[in-house]
Amino acid sequence: MTLDPEQAKKLVGEKAAEFVKDGMIVGLGTGSTAYYTINKLGEMVANGLNIKAIPTSKASEEQAIKVGIPLVTLDTHTVIDITIDGADEIDPDLNLIKGLGGALLREKIVACVSKQEIIIADERKIVKKLGTRSPLPVEIVPFGLEVCLSKLKPLCKDLALRMRDSEPFITDNGNYILDLSFGENGIENAVELEAILNNIPGVVENGLFIGLATSAIVESEGELKILKRPN
Repeated sequence: MTLDPEQAKKLVGEKAAEFVKDGMIVGLGTGSTAYYTINKLGEMVANGLNIKAIPTSKASEEQAIKVGIPLVTLDTHTVIDITIDGADEIDPDLNLIKGLGGALLREKIVACVSKQEIIIADERKIVKKLGTRSPLPVEIVPFGLEVCLSKLKPLCKDLALRMRDSEPFITDNGNYILDLSFGENGIENAVELEAILNNIPGVVENGLFIGLATSAIVESEGELKILKRPN
């Protein structure tokens, strides 16, 4: 059975909510798939589930408040029991590209302090090599735009400043995003590239999530598959 994209997102988003247990601190992802998880968690809270959550974006925060999920911050809770989030690409080792929604910095901060990071997606996000399907977002300080452009151009096939309504897209942190494209060959060494990117002055963070996801719930033709990160 083939589902339309919204049905698939709802299926995996609501399934992931089943992994949230009473008393947990929960990281709330950002994006159209995490939207369904947040809604489901709101229903569960209304039915008595006792959790506290840390959103990864202003949009997720607003949605969580709307559906009645109690919120806390990383200032008071520096360890998160479980985070549920989407991804733009997932490789066989559960390394990811994230950030097309613009929340990569907060998403990575939350992911790095999470005991579990469950990724929710449909099978179209599964790739053999990162960078073959999606551009790689890199969040930069606006002051360093031209410097970052000159440093990043040699590392990719093409790049573009993300725009919205004819103006540069501004992240929740007040920064710009450069989207790097790598063509059909993708990224040769994601671990090495992540280190190179974050050593460039002006780069705040990049959308390579290496070794952070513990599992993924993937929809394929109406069925759900749970993928585990290799040991």
